[in-house]
Amino acid sequence: MPVLNEERYLADAVAAVLHNGYAGPLELVIALGPSTDGTDEIAHRLAADHRVRLVDNPTGATPSGLNLAIAATTGDVIIRVDGHTRFPRGYIADAVAALERTGAGNVGGRMVPQSDAVLGKAIAVAMSSPWGIGGAGHRVGGAEGAAHSVFLGSFRREALAAVGGFDEHFRRAQDWELNYRLRHAGFDVWFVPTMQVPYEPRRSWRALARQFHDSGRWRREVVRVHPDSRSARYLAAPVVTVAVGVGIVFAVLGAITSLWWLTAAALLPVGYAAGVIVASLTHTRDLPLRSLLLLPGVLATMHLAWGTGYLRGIG
Repeated sequence: MPVLNEERYLADAVAAVLHNGYAGPLELVIALGPSTDGTDEIAHRLAADHRVRLVDNPTGATPSGLNLAIAATTGDVIIRVDGHTRFPRGYIADAVAALERTGAGNVGGRMVPQSDAVLGKAIAVAMSSPWGIGGAGHRVGGAEGAAHSVFLGSFRREALAAVGGFDEHFRRAQDWELNYRLRHAGFDVWFVPTMQVPYEPRRSWRALARQFHDSGRWRREVVRVHPDSRSARYLAAPVVTVAVGVGIVFAVLGAITSLWWLTAAALLPVGYAAGVIVASLTHTRDLPLRSLLLLPGVLATMHLAWGTGYLRGIG
């Protein structure tokens, strides 16, 4: 469990692991980043339980924290935990059983965004919608089977060792990149739909935009390092972002110059806006009215922030 500034969630996240109902031996290694809140104090209190151990993660980066924590474990099964997630009871036993049943190198399920806030509900639905960030099983659900990636992940130690663990170059998208290498090394990545983990989405427009902008930047880096991972799905958001941006610029120039063919470019952003509104209306049964009214803006923020990040890259 790599943690950084998780004061609000850490105790619950740890309790959900230690009291998950797993009958076998269990150890939890927490990699402590340089937090500026009370995370370290809480972690040291939790380490009074003999099953909890702490390691330092000076960089605070998630992949380095994961590698440090993995190196400190002794078990044959490695289950990734985030400091703000709460495993449902039985999750660990389900992960171990799925590894034994499938022979996969990594098994995992679906992230289930949940929120009680007005904006948070809209973000949760958008993140679980094929109109939001695609139709991958670990986002929207689906049938059990081989997948490109899964949420969090439960690994055979031998599989992680064979590919060298997490690549610490990838500050984001490290899960997808690791699963890419696992698959190319001959290990199955297996999606188990019953392995569902609650996830609390971002609480503000700014945080949402930053999250998706960073995700787009690092997905571009995955494509740069692994060119054969490129797909039309990943190009959709940057193409839309360029079309909307060009349409707005040309429409403004058309209004200034009175050239109708430039003004007609306004059809691009207007058409996109209409499409987002129509997509939002497919979720009328999923949201209260106040959240539903925010959904078009949430979808647009996700698309355009991700697309801008992808176009920018990490350079």
